[in-house]
Amino acid sequence: MKGRCCILLFVSFIVSVSFAKDATITLVWPLDKPAVKFTFGKFQDIGGYAGLNTYVCDVIVQNLSDKAMPRASFTVYGSDKNNVRIADGQFTVSDLNPQQQVKLRLQFNAPVAPSTLAISAAKGALGGILVRVLSVPPGAQLKVDGQDEGTTPVIVRFSVGNHTLNLTKEGYAPGSTPLDVTPDELPGGSITIELGGLSRDSVELRDGTLLLGDVISMSLTSVVISTNGKEQMLDRNQVKKMILVERQVTQQPVVILQPTPASSQSQK
Repeated sequence: MKGRCCILLFVSFIVSVSFAKDATITLVWPLDKPAVKFTFGKFQDIGGYAGLNTYVCDVIVQNLSDKAMPRASFTVYGSDKNNVRIADGQFTVSDLNPQQQVKLRLQFNAPVAPSTLAISAAKGALGGILVRVLSVPPGAQLKVDGQDEGTTPVIVRFSVGNHTLNLTKEGYAPGSTPLDVTPDELPGGSITIELGGLSRDSVELRDGTLLLGDVISMSLTSVVISTNGKEQMLDRNQVKKMILVERQVTQQPVVILQPTPASSQSQK
């Protein structure tokens, strides 16, 4: 199942390139399908302290895609001529329309001006894709990749990649579905998951374990439940909650023993 949603999201690969002193440098992100273009001006030394110089340069960031970029954070790494990383800097781009560009300033504190630049954007750097998760019936508890996200209907921010959604609601069978969010999704999508009614008794233990089966008997001290054809006795103190499904009881006809016919009795 796939939620339809999208803004530009980037994974954590790094694009790098070296450049000559006093030259500008151009990077695109990502390499396979460029969505953002960075043009770095020459670095200027504006002072130093404790063995480190402060270098600044102007950066022109252009949105190459046909979608608006509400927010994106990038990290730029600087390395010397021996490919040793000597500094890093960050900048954030907000509200950049398609094909629009903006001029920002990048600052490094490093012993020398960098010879090589690399840029990366962590997974979910744009803040994620908002998806509305619904359930039938509503009011189910939602977990995404094991993390609580509230009660349906709920809006969840997803990063690009594969996710697992789990829903639970008292009186209904748990629901689970995978969700694949890709970089070309459209924003404001939704996904609906239908929960089935429980066909078996549900016993939730205090350690979080959920047993599905048939409760055979209960007493003040123990609960006996049959799961997969095997009976298991639980201490009542282990049990946090039980949900017993309604069962249809079929009335069996009364069996009447017929007298043995006289003809079948032994002759005296």
